[in-house]
Amino acid sequence: MSQSPPIYLDHQATTPVDPRVLEAMLPYYKGDFGNASSATHAFGWRAEAAVEDARERIAQCLAVDPNEIVFTSGATESNNLAIHGALNATPGKAGSVVATAIEHPSVLEAATAQRAFGHRDVQVPVAASGLVDPSEIAAAIEDDTTLVSVSAANSEIGVLPDIAAIAVDCHERGVLFHTDAAQAIGKIPLSLADTEIDLLSFSAHKIYGPKGIGALYVRRRRPRIKLRPLVFGGGQEGGLRSGTLAVPLIVGFARALELCVEEQEGEAARLRGLREKLRLEIERSVPEAVVNGDLEHRLPGNLSVSIPDVDGERLLLDLRGLAVSSGSACSSGSGEPSHVLLALGRDKELARATVRFGLGRGTAEAEIAAAAGALAAAVRKQNSR
Repeated sequence: MSQSPPIYLDHQATTPVDPRVLEAMLPYYKGDFGNASSATHAFGWRAEAAVEDARERIAQCLAVDPNEIVFTSGATESNNLAIHGALNATPGKAGSVVATAIEHPSVLEAATAQRAFGHRDVQVPVAASGLVDPSEIAAAIEDDTTLVSVSAANSEIGVLPDIAAIAVDCHERGVLFHTDAAQAIGKIPLSLADTEIDLLSFSAHKIYGPKGIGALYVRRRRPRIKLRPLVFGGGQEGGLRSGTLAVPLIVGFARALELCVEEQEGEAARLRGLREKLRLEIERSVPEAVVNGDLEHRLPGNLSVSIPDVDGERLLLDLRGLAVSSGSACSSGSGEPSHVLLALGRDKELARATVRFGLGRGTAEAEIAAAAGALAAAVRKQNSR
């Protein structure tokens, strides 16, 4: 007898490609397979037209100019391009980057790597809720500060800091503001026309699009942002990101973002309702469980809970019927407790005994009760040993 697949509740790690997105991509794997840089024949012209149409559609979703969208391989590359590019835009000038202690590893490690180029990195602590006080960011800005980076939504605990206020403070001090919005784009309202964000990273595979494609929004006016590229040779993307453009992925990216924006309000309300049902079920059946992160300022489909006095590794093994994680997929194989949870004040054992539930477009109400029941059974199993 074949075993049923686990219930997928790890949508913060990645999402399945929406069939409507796949349908949009397929022609560019078949007849329209041209290289967008081939300027001498119809195959290249059609590929270039598809890329520019996708760029325009993505820009429209974010209320920005199309020439402010730079395609990359994903949000990790976008974060690196933003941080390395901004700090090294002026050769020989030392600077610093300020970030919170709970940023994604691709932000924190990119910031630390800048030490090799003569720059500094500064980490700002967060409150027990996971939120950062904008005044704490402002206080960390010094004369050499070039860039501040604060995520629009945390990848592990889903909290939503006040990035609009932080961006205003940065501009008042003449400092650039970058946000990693990989978890936020398409899930919460975010119009760049209404903010002072200079650089914004996002990725397709978090919004039911393909893996391997992302983008960096780079403000081109008031002020015009200068970046030093990470990748050279070819001159694509205005010289900021050389390399053959992945036309099918770019087309899928645009379609995925459009669908998320179109369906955002209704889907956010649905997921918020499912998340609250899951939280209440867990509170009832596992009353010792501790919710990580602020519940009011939070992604609709995210719930992170820690269970005191249980073995975290064994807990996840006992949850084989659920596809869940303990934290960010990018650091889940390290064996170390989450730096995010440690920054919230959790001790190492409690941080390890954490389950992140990421609800998404395919999550059904019946799966919520099953997930809460599976967690309760796994905890009971350990307590009975």
